[in-house]
Amino acid sequence: MPPFLEFLIATFPMLWRGLVITIQLALGGIALAIVMSLAAGLGKMSKIPPLRWLCIAYIEVFRGTSALVQLFWFYFVLPFFGVSITEFQAGVLVLGLNAGSYGAEVVRGAIQAVPRGQYEAAIALNFTPMQRLWRIIVPQAVVSMLPPMGTIFIELLKNTALAALITLNELTFVAKQIRDDTQRTTEVFLAVLVMYFAVALCITAVMRTAEWWLSRGLDRGGVR
Repeated sequence: MPPFLEFLIATFPMLWRGLVITIQLALGGIALAIVMSLAAGLGKMSKIPPLRWLCIAYIEVFRGTSALVQLFWFYFVLPFFGVSITEFQAGVLVLGLNAGSYGAEVVRGAIQAVPRGQYEAAIALNFTPMQRLWRIIVPQAVVSMLPPMGTIFIELLKNTALAALITLNELTFVAKQIRDDTQRTTEVFLAVLVMYFAVALCITAVMRTAEWWLSRGLDRGGVR
């Protein structure tokens, strides 16, 4: 067996454990990002000034500052204020809040892109504002949200590597440990490259499937 394959087989269990943590980190971040995207995106359009200002402040702060600095702030600075969190919790919070700030603008843009006639039709049917939003507007806007949100989720996946800088045993941190022990840089990071790419392909496939499923019936005026 070629030495390259022997090395990969020997190190695969360690890389796999790191990949599992990376996937958990990404999934936690994606879940938080979805919640924050919807909350901040809708909040930015709110007619309640304090709520609107709060959402705008959140979006601008997290979009306008480095994700790495945010990670260090959450993990190293918060303990000075009596709030201690684990490396994993810090990673999920920063990834989710950072991606959510970008997703909020996607949500806002998609909702505002829904034709005005849809709002007027919902009003004519005597729907309440909440019914108009969740039964008419959001189901149509979601289809437009999915492609850009997929890109944001892939960026989130790549940003999980930042967690290595706070010593979380995710894929990049494990790869650096293996590289330091073996000095086999090319083999290790080639394997890591393939692993990240495979997970990114899975995210893309899920988002495209969701887009196809949710878009069924739109040409007939509704979402199934």
